[in-house]
Amino acid sequence: MDIATGTRASDAERQEIVAQLSRHLSDGRIDLTEYDQRVAAVYATTTRDDLPRVLTDLPPLRAATASAPAPSIRRRVPLWQRIELSAWLGVSLLNVVIWGLVCLGIGTFVYPWPLWVIGPWGAVLIFRMFAGWESKACGPARQ
Repeated sequence: MDIATGTRASDAERQEIVAQLSRHLSDGRIDLTEYDQRVAAVYATTTRDDLPRVLTDLPPLRAATASAPAPSIRRRVPLWQRIELSAWLGVSLLNVVIWGLVCLGIGTFVYPWPLWVIGPWGAVLIFRMFAGWESKACGPARQ
């Protein structure tokens, strides 16, 4: 506990007050001109007692951790696998449409050849996604 008056303020304490001011700015309580003036006042102060004075007419902020959603525990699919899955889906749909048009053009049901494109490619993608050995080689998840 600091009982001495006139204790000098640190840069971290000033930055905390500036962060609160920026939240008030983003919430619309103060405008940009007033924000600039208050930030200049924060950096001009030398003692801890003077720092909260720029916030006296503003309501206290709720804790940022209370409003932030809890982190998700589920595993995310890496970007390259999402790209591969979307390419597989696009090619699969294209093959099924071509096969359907051929069936309509001939007027009879033809051998479902798109299964030879969709099946093996999809099986390889599913195996690679659940095996996870590619993700381990890349280190921590990067998005």
